[in-house]
Amino acid sequence: MVNINLGNVEFQLKENHDFSWLNSLGKVFCVFSQNDSGNISFGVDDGKEKFFVKVAGLKTIESVRTPEEAIASLKEAMPIYEDIKHPNLIELVKHYSLDNIYIAIFKWVDGDCLFDYWNFEKYHDNSQIVPPAKRFKQLPLEKRIKSVGVLFSFLSAVSKSNYVAVDFYDGSIIYDFSTETTTICDIDFFRKKPAINDMGEDFWGTKRLKAPEEYVNGAVIDEVTNVYTLGALIFSFFGNFTDADIRLRYKNNTFLPCTFENWELSKSCYDSVLKAVSIDRTARYASINEFFIAWNNALSAK
Repeated sequence: MVNINLGNVEFQLKENHDFSWLNSLGKVFCVFSQNDSGNISFGVDDGKEKFFVKVAGLKTIESVRTPEEAIASLKEAMPIYEDIKHPNLIELVKHYSLDNIYIAIFKWVDGDCLFDYWNFEKYHDNSQIVPPAKRFKQLPLEKRIKSVGVLFSFLSAVSKSNYVAVDFYDGSIIYDFSTETTTICDIDFFRKKPAINDMGEDFWGTKRLKAPEEYVNGAVIDEVTNVYTLGALIFSFFGNFTDADIRLRYKNNTFLPCTFENWELSKSCYDSVLKAVSIDRTARYASINEFFIAWNNALSAK
């Protein structure tokens, strides 16, 4: 392990690296170094603007991939950010190779990630700190409903752009509590249609939210899969789950919706989302837009 100090931030890598190129972009004010994707990211301020700088090719501590695999993956992700247009998607500025690394620069987005796993130890040690996910769950219903509307709009745009969302979860979402703005920050693993599960049980995504087909090698991954993912996310926003409930998802490779008694909205809303997370694909909504219509109708129902 090598300790790296960039003035305001410290982190570890498996081997040393000259970060003088990063300092030339501005002052580093934060680092995200615990991703298993093999990327490491920095918040940089050039005095006029802030940027989010994602780097592949370094030997990070938590990576499940080689530096070469991380570089190839980040390069492949760049057209996705260029092809999918949505006002709530983080904006790609530029990307390029530099020696043996690859760099992608995005405009900085203020807010908190709704699954900031790199801070979990801090929350465990400091019970007075309220994690973003818990703060989000404490928001009034109408504010959370507004955020869900952004997710519907975004996933509809994804489909219209001929893509399928892969590894889309609460860790892909930044929420700014001061402006009530929802931003999608990570779409690296999205795929062009048609897509299939070519990894079996290890297909990208968290077991807290994955659809049944995301465990099956050769299964179709499409907009109906995204309907399930969004339904599972909505359950996490308005349902109450115990730690034991979450552990069951990991143990059984199955998302389990909460009971209606543990649901914050109406029975109509509950039923509309329950349909989205049907194990049987044919029982789900055929599209994000169809789901959106049912969701809106349920919200309007008395």
